[in-house]
Order: sequence, then C-alpha cells, then structure tokens
Amino acid sequence: MGWALAVQGAAGAISPSLPPELREPRLATLRRCLDLGAAALRAGRHALDVVELVVRELENCPHFNAGRGSVLTADGTVEMEASIMEGRTLRCGAVVGLSTVVNPISLARVLMEKTPVIYLAFDGAEAFARDQGVETKDPSYFITQDNIERLRQEKEANKLQSTKGQSPQEIPSPTDGNSRIGTVGCVAVDAAGNLASATSTGGHANKMAGRIGDTPIVGAGTYANALCAVSTTGMGEDIIRYTVARDVAAVMEHRGLPLRDAAVRVVAGMPRDTVGLVAVSGAGEVCMVYNTIGMFRACATEAGHTEVGIWADDVDANGESVSIRL
Repeated sequence: MGWALAVQGAAGAISPSLPPELREPRLATLRRCLDLGAAALRAGRHALDVVELVVRELENCPHFNAGRGSVLTADGTVEMEASIMEGRTLRCGAVVGLSTVVNPISLARVLMEKTPVIYLAFDGAEAFARDQGVETKDPSYFITQDNIERLRQEKEANKLQSTKGQSPQEIPSPTDGNSRIGTVGCVAVDAAGNLASATSTGGHANKMAGRIGDTPIVGAGTYANALCAVSTTGMGEDIIRYTVARDVAAVMEHRGLPLRDAAVRVVAGMPRDTVGLVAVSGAGEVCMVYNTIGMFRACATEAGHTEVGIWADDVDANGESVSIRL
C-alpha cells in the first residue's frame, strides 16, 4: 500500500468554540507538517527521519504543547519529555525533565543511536545534550505569555475544585477554549516498510514539578514494531495504566486484527475522554482514533488520501475519512 504518515497535536477537551486565532495557526502547522513529511517520504527518506523531522517542526511551533510551546509546571517552570522508536529494530530513546533543549525529540534520537541507554532524565539529560552539542536555549525561551496565562487559569480552576469538591473532569476548561492537556506526535511507514513513532510534550499545565507522563514511556505514549507504529495523546496516567500504544500492536499480533480494528478496540476499552492516538501499519494503513471531544490530527498516504481535522464533523479529507471518534 506504500508509505503513510499521521500526525497528532493533542486530544482532549478542545471546545468547538475554540476561536479562529487559536484554531487556524494549529491547523496551518498540521498541514505544513503533513506536506513536509509527505515530501520526505516521497523522496525516499527513512520513516525514522520523517517522524523526527515532523515532530521537530511541531516542537518549534508555540501553538502546540511541546518544545517552544510547552506548558508550565505548578512552579512556573518547563519540564519537557519526548521519545522515539524504530519498529524494525525496536531501538528507542526517551528523555524527561528538559528545561533548555530546543528539540527534545532529537535528543531522544541521539540517546537511542549513540548510547545503550533508553531513558535519561533531568540534570543527566541536560548534561548529555550539552555534551552532544544539541541546541539549547535559556529556560526563559520556553516560557511564553500564553502559557503564563494558562497556568494562572489552571491554578484558579484548582481553587474552584477544592472549594466545590469537584473532580478534575468537572473543572471548567480554561476560558480560551484550550485543552488543558496536550502532546505532539508523528508515526510513519516508508516505502520499504520501515515503521517509526515519535512523541513530544510539555506535560499538562500546572503539573507537579517532577511529574512524568506517558509521552516518554515506551509502550504507553510511543511504540513501534514490525506491525505498526503508534503515538498517543490525552490523560497520561490513564495511558500508562492501559499501555495504550503497545496494546494496539499486541491486539494486531495476538488477535490478528487489522490496524483500524485493533486501535478501536484499545481506545474503546479506555475511560471516556482520556485518549487519542494516530497509527500506521507496515502495510500502509493509517487510522486516527480518539474518545475525547476533539483531537488535532492529520494524515497522508502514498495512495493520495489526505486528512486534517479537530472534531468529528469538521474533517477536511480527500476520500473516506480514517478518523474515528468513540
């Protein structure tokens, strides 16, 4: 079926009333990333190169919660996470607690390719970045006014929770309509059948300093093997508990289901409003499945299918949609 790629830019409580000034820059970035990834695949680039290339572009966009646009911890700091995995070899690398690395996904790949280590965190990861000449900037580069305001809104929401006894799911979303959680990710299969997955995030706004989510956890936020590549987004603790990314591959392997059916089965078994994922198979299949209000997503295939969307009823697709909202 040829090459294919899919991109995600967060799933969660993305209000349909999200104003154009917040919606359109993200959709434009998704389209640009789709064009960038598709051009690389058409040129014969390896899937691993493509997922890193696309996620770097997303990390450089302040409108997404990764890299430059990472949300702030409860202490007002940035702690970024990323992981990358190659399906054929099962090589993988993951970094956690970064505050100065411009492109965490590239550091994860350097870790994967130059050391036997899979996970590296906080001061050790920062020192490794400096040793390897990976681009860094002062932490202030990552602290944007938008995310300072977002943190303020989250702290106000937490006060409301404590005074009214609400659960986290009942807390009103920030007044700008933004989801309070977010990730970016890309999965790809190239013309030779190589599979790869990459995921990056700043975590969730107002998170406890030192908290680690699903994004760097191989098998939860990111996974690739000889059958498929998966990148997830949503409520990190739930995604970790259910080992979502690995489960899609396991269902394909042990139940013999095609990618779409396997992904639907896994997401259907998750608590409501907790997860979204993008996935491709070695056969060139692609699917984008979520059980939240919305998910920023896009995909393209060698056969000519392209698709970009946020909600269930706003899909801009060339052909039959591969998006499924449960």
